[in-house]
Formats: sequence, structure tokens, C-alpha cells
Amino acid sequence: MKLAVLLAATIVLTTSYGQDFWIKRDSVNGPPRAACASFELNGEAFVLSGVDLTDFKRKMYSYDLEQDDWDAETALGGDGGSGLERGSAVGFSAGGYGFIGLGAGSSALLKDLWRYDPETEVWTQMADFEGSARTGAIAFSIGDIAYVGTGQDEGGLKDDFYSYNPESNSWTELNDFEGDHRKEAVGFAMGGQGYIGTGRGNKGYMDDFWQYNPSTDEWTQKSDFPGTPRIGAVGCGVFPSAFIMLGEDNDFEYRDDVWEYNYFGNVWTQRADYMGGARVQASAIAVSNRIFVGLGYDGTYHDDFYEYDRVLSMEELGQPLQLNIYPNPVSSEFIISSEGNIDISTLQIYNTAGTDVSNSFQIINSSANQMTVNLVNDLPAGNYFISLASGTDSFGVQQIIVR
Repeated sequence: MKLAVLLAATIVLTTSYGQDFWIKRDSVNGPPRAACASFELNGEAFVLSGVDLTDFKRKMYSYDLEQDDWDAETALGGDGGSGLERGSAVGFSAGGYGFIGLGAGSSALLKDLWRYDPETEVWTQMADFEGSARTGAIAFSIGDIAYVGTGQDEGGLKDDFYSYNPESNSWTELNDFEGDHRKEAVGFAMGGQGYIGTGRGNKGYMDDFWQYNPSTDEWTQKSDFPGTPRIGAVGCGVFPSAFIMLGEDNDFEYRDDVWEYNYFGNVWTQRADYMGGARVQASAIAVSNRIFVGLGYDGTYHDDFYEYDRVLSMEELGQPLQLNIYPNPVSSEFIISSEGNIDISTLQIYNTAGTDVSNSFQIINSSANQMTVNLVNDLPAGNYFISLASGTDSFGVQQIIVR
């Protein structure tokens, strides 16, 4: 396979400037509601359960991105699902299925787990959550493994954390979340890592932000969320950017602000406010590298739905250290140079899913501000990110294309 490193044509035209705005999409079917569960499955967004003016819900709807249209799907539990209504549950997809579990029903906290098969459109009850029944927990999936934790049970706020394997239908207890016990935090996955932030802890509303490494079962605290501490926010990630937005802050004000987290720089930047207005307990879903947000509550329940159009500019990717890549295009070898000294030991290359593929490249030779790199393993065609540092505080990121 040949390697083409491009800063031109398709890349320059789409990333020489940053796009940052919201687009109104088709409203979600059914009554307006909040505190829904959601997941992505087969390139579609699914929302289900939640609460509206009258009661807890168990109905589910799917969103077709290309048709900009919602369809009613089999409600949680199917025809025999009466009593499974709930709000503030967790939703995730893993192993080709959608899942919903935990949450608060009309009479009790719940710890059950249900699997949705998109081929048969049938719900099947799976192994109960290993921890206590609870509401306001978080969930995310990395590969085919799901991770669930935090929330509030009858005894108070929680910090325990578990993984779920859909193939064996089994739960495993992991290291506790290292932040404060909390409920209604934001939880999502990006780049093969999990993230938890904000929520209500033992000391009040939170603004901390943590990264989970599934290969080591370890937590690392990252830069604090710079918005006001809050509860009931939403978040999702499309590598190398993650977003936290909306919620209710520590002054009991509903929020419409949107903040972007940069994976490479561990920095936050405020972006365009949410078009639908301030609210809490909305739903956010990343589908096919597109971000959608809707539903929620601000004194009134909502059914509106919006897409966030966000394109990184090369300047935003580049950060303090400007990297130059030459020639353009190349066959299997290219040169990375910079006006500042570069640390070759920090060279990392990621695909757009955030997987480190640095072992597919080899440094042939290097000097203080230049290195020659060779492709040693075939890589699938597509976009990649090169990250390189100069000292401890300065780094640069550049985008390449493998063809």
C-alpha cells in the first residue's frame, strides 16, 4: 500500500477553517420527555424510556440520519413489558445489540438489564447489574465491552464501577471511579478511553473530568470542565474532540453552553451555544461521527432534536508546535519538520477512532527539528492524526491521509 500525506484538496477545503453551528432536525416522535436512555446501533440513533408530564415511559424510537426521520420501534419488553417504564436509566450498544438497564421506575430503583436485537426487534432480559439498584448512573462502550458505574442507590451516592461482556452475559467488578461519589454525571467513550465528569457529588455540583483506561483499569484526572459545575449535562465524543453541554448549574440555572475538550492538548474551548435553548436531562448521541442532541426539560418537556456541525480547523489541531509534512503526496516515506526542536520519542499516530497505530511507522533518521518516517505495515485507507511534542509544554498535531 502507498502512503499519501495530504494537507491539500479534501483536507484543506474542509479544515482550513472551523465550522461550529447547530442544525435543526426532525423532532423525536412521541410525547416530549427527559431523562431518556440512548444508544447508537447500525448507523442509527435510538432513544427510549424517560419521563414526561404524566409518567415514566418505555417506548423507543429510532432516527435515520439520511432521511432525517424518526420511526417507532418495539417498546422495552415488547408486548409483555408493562411495568418496565423508567427514567434516568443507562443505555449502550455492544456486540451488535442495544441495551438499557437500571434507572428509577414508578415504585422502585432498578438493576435489571435488557438487550434489544435489531434483526428480530425482540427484547431479552439479561443478567442483572452486579451492583445495587440505582438511578443516575453512567455507561459507555469500548469495543464490545460496556462499562457502568456511579449513580445513587437507596443508601446514597456511588463510585463503584463494572464491566459487562455481552458475549458471556456476565459482569465484572472493576476499580472504583477515583473521583467523588456522584449521580447524573456525564459518561462517554472516545478514542478507546472512557470519560466521566460533572454530576452531583457529596460536596455539591462537580466540574472535574476523568479518563478511564480499560487496558489497565486505571483512572487519570484530566483538566477540569471549565463551565459552571452542573448536574444532568450531556456529553459525547468524536475523536479527537469531546463535548459536554447543557445541564443545571450550582445556581439552579438551566444551561445552554457547549464546551469542547481536545484529546491531544487536554484543553477546553467554549463553542456555539445549543440552538434549542437551556435544559437539563437531554440526550446526546454520536452516530457515524455526527453529534445529535435533543429532548430534555427546562420547566417544559421537549421533543426537538438538533445536529451539531463541527469541523476542526488545521490551526485548532496544530496547537503551539507547527508541524510540516513533505513531500505531498509520497509513496512510503515522508518528512516531518518544525521550526522548533522535536522530541522523536513522542511521535504518535492515531486513526480517527483514536486507536494508536504508531507501530505501523518507523523513524529512519532524525535531527533536532526534522525526522524521516517510513510506513512499515499496511494501513487501511483513511484519515490519521500525527502528534509530536517539543519539550513538556509544546506539541503539534497534523492530519494525514493514507491511500
